[in-house]
Amino acid sequence: MPLPRFTRIAPEQREHILAVARGAFAADGATSASYNKIIAAAGISKTTAYQYFDGRDDLLKTVLDDLAARLALVLGSWTPATGAAQFWTELTAASQRLITHLADHPQDRVLAAHVPLESTTADQWLRALVTDGTRLGVIRTDIDPELLHAATASVLAAADQWILARWAATADRSPDTTAVLRLLAGLWATPTDKLPHTKGQ
Repeated sequence: MPLPRFTRIAPEQREHILAVARGAFAADGATSASYNKIIAAAGISKTTAYQYFDGRDDLLKTVLDDLAARLALVLGSWTPATGAAQFWTELTAASQRLITHLADHPQDRVLAAHVPLESTTADQWLRALVTDGTRLGVIRTDIDPELLHAATASVLAAADQWILARWAATADRSPDTTAVLRLLAGLWATPTDKLPHTKGQ
């Protein structure tokens, strides 16, 4: 996280530094963008930069945390649904809002792959989603909630990577998320067949 002095500078200056860094990380790569070049482009000295951040990795984390917070605003709070149909409608709408934002913000689209799904804002949204789905009977209750939450997070993380990869390859601004929703439905459904017996049972 940034050092306290960074949080005390003017909001416009903070946004300027983050915007410059975001552009550099998106253009040159999250793991290869030059810290010195970012500092120079932002118009701050190296001495001042080290009063704001511990170094390049700290600046990158600050940029990704800012992106995670902005994506959380795009998603909005999960509103408890009145039934299964509304649950799926709300999930589809949230996915589409996120896709639209990424379509309109190419730098965010490039860096989104580096935002961990377990970030606080994403984790809170996901837990609210899973809790609501469980309440409605959309999501199975025969699996430990923490395991189910982790599995859902993993599926969504894989889906994000898949969508972003297809996006980069085809420049399709409206990728079809139907496959992702089917995958989630399969994960969340209670199986009707009995599990096969394992050795010792």
